Amino acid sequence: MRRRIFPSIPQSITVFLFWVLMAEDTGPGTLLMAAFLAWLMPQIASRLEREFARLGSLWVLVPFTLRLLGDIVVANLTVARQVLGREDRLKPGFIWIPLELTNIHGISALTSVITLTPGTLTAELSADRRHLLVHCLHVPDPQAAIDQIKQRYEAPLRRIFP
Repeated sequence: MRRRIFPSIPQSITVFLFWVLMAEDTGPGTLLMAAFLAWLMPQIASRLEREFARLGSLWVLVPFTLRLLGDIVVANLTVARQVLGREDRLKPGFIWIPLELTNIHGISALTSVITLTPGTLTAELSADRRHLLVHCLHVPDPQAAIDQIKQRYEAPLRRIFP
């Protein structure tokens, strides 16, 4: 399929006019920048449109988001208790999570979810994108932590990002 220079003429015109109006100037530099943006923005938008067309079951987002919000609240309370408690009771550590997710956007979402949840932090993605290194504030059972992340977060994300 051949890519067009301007995938959406109305969008290009809108971007061009918006830039000129926002700049309040019709000098050559402004017009050149407006023309460049009128070409660039529809290119980016068409790429995003193709990416979002490959999304899977978006209805999974509702229960996933509710679960994530609940987990964040519980994790905040747990981390507060751990931080205010005795330091020698904490067992921090790194765990490698084997990934079944292959979509880079899904992997990115998973890393964001892990980092959003207090007590965990995504540290590294392996070069082959098959393992994720996660730091946990308290990880008495590494396999249980891996299983929980895979079941609660990775599994629904695999349905959203096939």
